[in-house]
Amino acid sequence: MQMSLLDEILAHNRRFVEERERPLSKVPARKIAMFTCMDTRLVEFLEPAMGLGRGDAKVIKNAGNTLVSADGSVVRSLVVAVYSLGCEEIYVIGHRDCGMSQLDEDELERRMLERGVPRQLLTLLHPSLVEWVGGFHNAEANVKNVVAQLRSNPLLPRDVPIHGMMFDPANGRLELLVDGYANLM
Repeated sequence: MQMSLLDEILAHNRRFVEERERPLSKVPARKIAMFTCMDTRLVEFLEPAMGLGRGDAKVIKNAGNTLVSADGSVVRSLVVAVYSLGCEEIYVIGHRDCGMSQLDEDELERRMLERGVPRQLLTLLHPSLVEWVGGFHNAEANVKNVVAQLRSNPLLPRDVPIHGMMFDPANGRLELLVDGYANLM
């Protein structure tokens, strides 16, 4: 009988636990909170490209590193990272060739409807499906916009630098878009 993907993951995990080193602290060693995209090309690539290892940073991910609301889960996670876990800097990191910049909202809606999501449910999304999903057409502009939104958010302290960067998943290059030190209020 062939193993399912779930069986493979659980078998690997048993071996992993047996070989594991001591646990890390829940407090990030480098006192960094990073907000980036969920793109799989960034996994085990972005952090090493920044000189960060396991346990160095709190990493928050969502589709396109977008903010849908000023008090949503991303801001909540950053508030916890800063006030409870001692993070002293925030990095917003977008990437080249981001799928959210190529998102076809009509196609997404069509697929959701085909899979059984009721149309009336889509009309309840506030303010709209397009804004709820957080699609954008320019990844660099999105990073700058997110940095500006976080910088002006009254829940985040003014003395925390919020940097904006672009990452190239093809070669690992980082490009600074917003120097958070220069923008401290």
